[in-house]
Amino acid sequence: MSRFVLLKVLLGPLLKLFFRPRVEGGERIPAEGPVILAGNHLTFIDSVILPLVLERQVFFIGKDEYVRGRSLKGRLMAWFFTAVGMIPVDRDGGHGGVAALMTGRRVLEEGKVFGIYPEGTRSPDGRLYRGRTGIARLTLMTGAPVVPFAMIGTDRVQPGGRGLPRVGPGRRITVRFGEQLDFSRYEGMDRDRYVLRAVTDEVMTEVMRLSGQEYVDMYATKVKAA
Repeated sequence: MSRFVLLKVLLGPLLKLFFRPRVEGGERIPAEGPVILAGNHLTFIDSVILPLVLERQVFFIGKDEYVRGRSLKGRLMAWFFTAVGMIPVDRDGGHGGVAALMTGRRVLEEGKVFGIYPEGTRSPDGRLYRGRTGIARLTLMTGAPVVPFAMIGTDRVQPGGRGLPRVGPGRRITVRFGEQLDFSRYEGMDRDRYVLRAVTDEVMTEVMRLSGQEYVDMYATKVKAA
């Protein structure tokens, strides 16, 4: 039994008991072959909930600091995060963006599911922010289709992205998937910045439609740094 299957067996029933997650449009994810899942990012547990509600394992980029701990707690965290599908990458270094992009490309070329948050960070206030063009480069380089998704309610379960998830009335989670987006019409144009922006904006428009969030045409990282 793989670590991912073991986690689903152990945590799946608890997830259903406490949060009654509702999955809408899950059939839009291909049963096999490479696919990019692109969605909003409200809180830390988004990357835990998403893999546990799907049949196929989702791989995604995470900070390597999550797996560097040498204490018992650190080792347990490393086991958990890698089991759930996180691939640790040093995103703070000078080549962090390139490393993340190449990691995503490798996952897709292996025919797997790659999850990405185009905003690049968690939303600071629950609104949806401008997407970064890495998502566009990935789909154009690999030819993998994009399935947009929206996490709904996770910010009420874990406000601010910190602390243990809260349970109780009004804290039900919904994961909503949209129709596949095919960008094959832009094949060979992964270095055209206008095409990259157009593809990214189309993805974010679908995420906004699915989530119902207010859209802000600026990067979330700039808001956090202000």
